[in-house]
Amino acid sequence: MTIQKTTGLPRARTVVHPGPYGPVRINHMHADKGRHFRLSLPAGGTLHDSLVRALAAENVASASMTLLGGELDRLSFCMALPDPTGRVLATYGAPEQLRHARLIFGNATLGRSAGGAAIVHCHGAFSEAQGRVRGGHILTERTVVGPAPVTVVVTALDSFDLRVAYDEETRMPLMRPEARAAHV
Repeated sequence: MTIQKTTGLPRARTVVHPGPYGPVRINHMHADKGRHFRLSLPAGGTLHDSLVRALAAENVASASMTLLGGELDRLSFCMALPDPTGRVLATYGAPEQLRHARLIFGNATLGRSAGGAAIVHCHGAFSEAQGRVRGGHILTERTVVGPAPVTVVVTALDSFDLRVAYDEETRMPLMRPEARAAHV
C-alpha cells in the first residue's frame, strides 16, 4: 500500500483568546439519557418567550436546539466583529432589524443567567424578504415568530444545568454545564 501525502492545503485557523489558557479546554458533563422532541412555535410571540414557555411546559431547564424553517415577522440580529480594544477576541456589532424574514436554519441553547433567568443563545441563517441570505447571532427577545411556525428539534439536557459564568480565557460570559441541585 502506498500512502500519498497531500501538500498545499492551508493550515486550520487557530483561535487564541487573550486570557490565560486553562488546563481544561472544554467543560463537559455526561448525560446517561436524554429526551428528544419537536416543537412548533406559533405566530406572534418572541422567539425567546415562545421557546422558554414551551420548554418549561416540558420541564426543561437546559437544552440544545435545532431550528428548522419558519417565518419571522421581525428579526433582530448582530454579527461578531473583531474587538478593536483587544480585550476580547470578538464583540457584537450593532443590532440590525429585518421585517418578514425566512428562517433557514439555526442552533440555539437554553440555559440560565447567574441570577437564574432563562437565556436563549441562538445563531442562524435566514433570508431577507428580497431573498438575500444572511446569518448571525439572533437576538431572541426582539425576534417575533411569523405566520409560518418555526419548527424546533429539542434535546433536553435533563442531567445537568447550563449556567452563564465568566470565562477567564475568553474574558466573556459563557454557558457552562454544572451539576443539577438535588431535589429534597
